Formats: sequence, structure tokens, C-alpha cells
Amino acid sequence: MTRNPGPYDLCIADRAYSSWSLRGWLLFDAFGLVPRLVVTRLYEPGFAESLKAFAPARTVPALRLPEGVCIGDSLAIAEELASRHLGAGHWPSDPRARAVARALAAEMHASFPALRSHCPMNLRVSYSDCSLPQPVREDLHRLETLWAWARAECGAGGTWLCGAYSAADAFFAPVAARVAGYNLPMGPQAMDYVQAHLAHPSFRRWRAMGQVDGADQPFYDRPYPRRPWPGPAPLPAEVCDGPSVNATCPYSGRKVTHFLRVGVTVLGFCNAFCRDKTLADVEAWPQALSCLET
Repeated sequence: MTRNPGPYDLCIADRAYSSWSLRGWLLFDAFGLVPRLVVTRLYEPGFAESLKAFAPARTVPALRLPEGVCIGDSLAIAEELASRHLGAGHWPSDPRARAVARALAAEMHASFPALRSHCPMNLRVSYSDCSLPQPVREDLHRLETLWAWARAECGAGGTWLCGAYSAADAFFAPVAARVAGYNLPMGPQAMDYVQAHLAHPSFRRWRAMGQVDGADQPFYDRPYPRRPWPGPAPLPAEVCDGPSVNATCPYSGRKVTHFLRVGVTVLGFCNAFCRDKTLADVEAWPQALSCLET
């Protein structure tokens, strides 16, 4: 079912590269909220122009609240959405787990400079080696320490750090992308947590869009040997001609003009982006799967 955008305007940048945009978007999508999106490009004049409408924010993500106030910090966005949508689950309901989750998000927000610098997020590639310097190894050790501490404090034996998926997990999603993208060494429990992020429905949708969201940004290219992306393998699909089993786009409800074959079934979409994000990972999109089942 297509969800209607809510009364929020969220400014994001390149999905393949902007780790902070990923965090901001997950704070909506992973908790059942849908903003109106303003998508801009890093390192281009339009970036600053887009952000003028979200002043005083200076970078992404930037959020315009229903009453017109703009805020430009992912931690502030997390707290504001949590206070406005009490049942959405941004923070654990248990006070102990909630305190741990907030501490995790705050440290992720302010720390790990070596990891950020040496391994900028790039969801379009995965490298088999990245000549890992010692400061990055120290950041990875700190992450494993934090994750183990959170599980011990919260008694969380499942997938996520503090019980159910929370804003703390959303803040670590770009870390999972970096571990996957640069083949970073972590212990078995930490790698299980990374794999859970790669398989999370919202993360898969974001990465699928990132595959087709504009041209490559040369700044993020690294001269390392490449390997296949270690997350869930996409369902085979290919661009084709119509007609399709559906007359209207599963995302917008508009008339179909672009087509994609999955197995023997042809799906139709209203534009190239809707088609190509589905091509990147069909199983990430419940709307497309619903058409296939029909």
C-alpha cells in the first residue's frame, strides 16, 4: 500500500554517499513516518540553494516541521520525532534501555573520526581491502565495546542493541554500510549486527535508491580491489517493454510508461526512477512484490 507523505519536509543528499541523510531518512521510514523529500546533490551549487529553504540548517539532513520551524541536526530530528510520535518507537519504552539507546546515539553522533575519514560511506561498491590504519581499528574496537555493553545492559538477546529497532540502531546503520563497503574486521556478534542492518527493509530501500540516484561522485572512489556487496542478493530483473500486469505505478498510482521484467512477469512504473529503484532490489519494495503476487 502506498503511504501518503506527512506534514514534514526532509532535505537529503545523495543516497549512495550521504551517511547523515541515511540516518535522517531512517528516523522516518523505519518508524512508519513519511516525509516530503527534497533531494539535492553534494559538491554542487544546488546543494547550498536547496538548504536556503531550510535555514538555519547548513547541511543535511534538514527538516521543516509542520509549523514551519527548520532544524538541521539528526539527533535533534530523532528527539523531535520521538516527542511528536510517542508510539512510533524511536526510543525504547523501558527507562534503562532508553538511557542506553540515547547514550549510543550521542556517541555515534560525535565520535569515530578515523572511521568516517578513512571509510566514507559508498553504497555502490564494496572493497575487499582498504589498508586499514590503526586509528580505524581503534574505532572498530570501541564500536564492538559499545554494542556489547548495550546488549548486556538491556538484556537484548535479539537482533538490535536495546530490544526493538530504535533510533540508536538507525544511527549505526551507516557504520554497517562502512563495514560492508570496506570489508572491515569485526567479531562474529558485531558482524551479525551488521548483517541485520544490511537486510533491514528500510536500509534495503535506501540502498536500492542509492544505486540509481544520480551519477557517481568521484570524491568517494577509492583505489582498492572490489568485491560483490555482502548484503542480500537482489532478485534477478531486467528492463523491458510493456505491456505490464499493472496499469498504474505501484508507488504513485499514475499511468505506467516504464517497464521491468521479473521472471515472466512485467511490471510497469510511472518513470525511470521508480523502475530503476525496483530493478536494483525488487524484494525491498512491498508495492512491487504485491504486483508480482497479484
